[in-house]
Amino acid sequence: MGGEICACVICAKSGLQQTRRRAMSGRPVPLGMLAGIYFGDLAANLAAASVAPKVVISSNSVLRRALASAKFVRDLTKSDFSNMPSDFQTPAASPTLWALDPQITHLNHGAFGACPRAILDFQRDIRLRLESEPTRFLVRELEPLLDAARTELARFVGAPMENLVMVQNATVGVNAVLRSLRFEPGDEILVTDHEYNATRNVINYVAERTGARVVVASIPFPLQREDIIVEAILAAVTPKTKIVVVDHVTSQTGLIFPVARLASELATRGIDLLIDGAHAPGMLALDVQALGAAYYTGNCHKWLFAPKGAAFLYVRPDRQEFIRPAVISHGANSARKDRSRFQIEFGWVGTGDPSAWLAVPEAIRFMEKLLPGGWSEIRERNHALVLAGRDMLCRALGCEPPCPDELLGSLASLPLPPAPRRYEAPLFLDPLQDALLFEHNIEVPIIPWPSWPGRILRISAQVYNCLPQYAELAAKLPADWS
Repeated sequence: MGGEICACVICAKSGLQQTRRRAMSGRPVPLGMLAGIYFGDLAANLAAASVAPKVVISSNSVLRRALASAKFVRDLTKSDFSNMPSDFQTPAASPTLWALDPQITHLNHGAFGACPRAILDFQRDIRLRLESEPTRFLVRELEPLLDAARTELARFVGAPMENLVMVQNATVGVNAVLRSLRFEPGDEILVTDHEYNATRNVINYVAERTGARVVVASIPFPLQREDIIVEAILAAVTPKTKIVVVDHVTSQTGLIFPVARLASELATRGIDLLIDGAHAPGMLALDVQALGAAYYTGNCHKWLFAPKGAAFLYVRPDRQEFIRPAVISHGANSARKDRSRFQIEFGWVGTGDPSAWLAVPEAIRFMEKLLPGGWSEIRERNHALVLAGRDMLCRALGCEPPCPDELLGSLASLPLPPAPRRYEAPLFLDPLQDALLFEHNIEVPIIPWPSWPGRILRISAQVYNCLPQYAELAAKLPADWS
């Protein structure tokens, strides 16, 4: 960025009023009295959102003190600075570890993930091994290799290996569950209005074919507290509710749903829960079995850094006999007795490239070694960075954070002014998203919400990102939305 870093240090309670009076009057404020954090390029955008003036500094230690609990300080009287985040001015890991275009500011990790070069190399070696002797690899070697990969993945996500199978992506997992279950006319499938579009399409398809009814629980966004999510879903439950489908981390709004609470509440009513955990593995510390849900599916190519085409489906043992893969293949009439029908059918759904599945353990190990604190540090750092980026954008947009910090992982969404005109595109790309990419080299999604012309901006935080990138985005948001 061309602008100088401008930071603010927390003022003591006794000097709070003096700081505010100085700022409001436009007089210089000593560094020790300054509150907030900004970038010079954003001064004009942020002036309306805060009275803090611009003070140029160069000390990273001052910058770190200005960041309390990974967000711009709202409580200026806070005096406990013992748990400060790391300096976000540079990425935690070198972006060159990924094949990402260095000319693009990538703030959309949540869409498709990004696989490190080392894991792509590992996958390439698997493919070469397969192609060197396909029969040997696919017939003799693949099953034990997949068992080993599932064992490591199951340990990472907190599920017994025998209850977990590999699928291509979370949407395939959702299809397998919903298209296996039997619904009668009048049965209700309960979903929220935050559900991922592909999953909602599966639900609609199943309902149309079976005569079931889709019931939608409305969850407001902005959202003030977690209880609203639980209350809204339980209020929509009726004696006809057959299954509830929810995201663990909502794709559009980035909210972490309290899925363990929901699973427990629904179990007392005799209702199964299917969790679409597309964004959760790697972003959140998972203990899938402890959640208590009947079904859980999650991607490995997003926040777990595996190659595209790697995901898993967990099915509780008492439900496995009912669930079959979306593609029926040789396992359907296998005479084998050495493993469950669930494992046999999902273990072979036709000839394909299993290299993404087999690379999952390598991705887990690679990222564990990337930062000193391993996966815990990655999750904590990404969470802290996305809060800092979100708060910076809130100041630029003149809005309040739309949800509590604890409801976010490594995604954050902010409401934008309505779209000025209707647009038609195969992938529903907002013109603003195109403008940010083609004019400013920033890749960030602009998502219709809850429907056109409403829309939100969603940012991701990953170890290859840094705070100045969100400042750059804030500086490039248009002043005129008409």
